[in-house]
Amino acid sequence: MKKLVLIGGGGHCKSCIDVIEAAGAFKIIGILDSVDKVGQQVCGHSIVGTDEMIEEYAKMGYAFHITVGHMKSPVVREKLFNKLRDLKAETPVIISPLARVSAHASVGAGTIVMHFALVNADAEVGENCIINNRALVEHDVIVGDHCHVSTGSILNGNAQLGSRSFYGSGAVSKEGAIIPEGSFVKANSIVK
Repeated sequence: MKKLVLIGGGGHCKSCIDVIEAAGAFKIIGILDSVDKVGQQVCGHSIVGTDEMIEEYAKMGYAFHITVGHMKSPVVREKLFNKLRDLKAETPVIISPLARVSAHASVGAGTIVMHFALVNADAEVGENCIINNRALVEHDVIVGDHCHVSTGSILNGNAQLGSRSFYGSGAVSKEGAIIPEGSFVKANSIVK
């Protein structure tokens, strides 16, 4: 199994750990977070250091997954992803065994597809995205980089979600809707 370092030890980390453990393709060797959290446990995994250790772990050949959440802004996630890219660190796609990603879809590096999510045929999901539990990304949808498609939300066919966007829980788009880069779509919104 590939050894994996997680970056961020909050609530989103817990959900990611559950997906990673269920997938069974990675061995979590530790979590990086702030200095005050070192030594704490998240779902049985230790916070072993801070972000300053990213380069050290990258040199040892470990893969990484960013487990910092994206609620109001993707800035922290994007900055971490760019740092990992500069270090040429591996950022694998992680897909829950309870999710369904079409063989005709594409999913970018560093993205996680969580439990019971569906990414349908010819959908394109960018890098460093969160496709959260029970989200539906329908056929021909384009999701830009650094997006969070929240729990139970629906992007209907041919919709486009611009990079760095947050798409709230239970939101539903009209087919073909174009949602600009950097958007914040509130929970339970109808996007026309």
